[in-house]
Amino acid sequence: MEQPSTDRVVWALRRAFQAVEGAKERRLRDLGVAGAHYGILINLAASPGITGAELARRLHVTPQNVASLMGKLVDRGWVQRRGHPLHAHVLEVHLTDEGRRVLKAADTEVAALEVALRSHLGASESRAFRDLLEATAAFHEAAAERRG
Repeated sequence: MEQPSTDRVVWALRRAFQAVEGAKERRLRDLGVAGAHYGILINLAASPGITGAELARRLHVTPQNVASLMGKLVDRGWVQRRGHPLHAHVLEVHLTDEGRRVLKAADTEVAALEVALRSHLGASESRAFRDLLEATAAFHEAAAERRG
């Protein structure tokens, strides 16, 4: 007999993702930060000078989507675009001081979610859960590479 859709691991993973994303969105909303903005800010902190095209690849969205989001972040003074020193047609994106301040506040909220989840699961279960998530990601990334 076929397994009901709601009993599948991928369904449980989707539900967990949506629940965590919802909790994160609520916390970030109080700071005036959308979840998509947080994703951009955290990537820029990790990779200063990244391009919009690379951000789109990392976030699994279209370059047009990133350009739209980036415009809002530029307008807020959280990021700035700078010309690449060697390639005139390439724009690098960098956090501003205000962007770093906003990211720090947002990351404090996201870290609080992490603390709450780890407290709920316990240290051993948290490590095991993270390991399973990493193994799941690695499995699917390797499968995607094999397909080309």
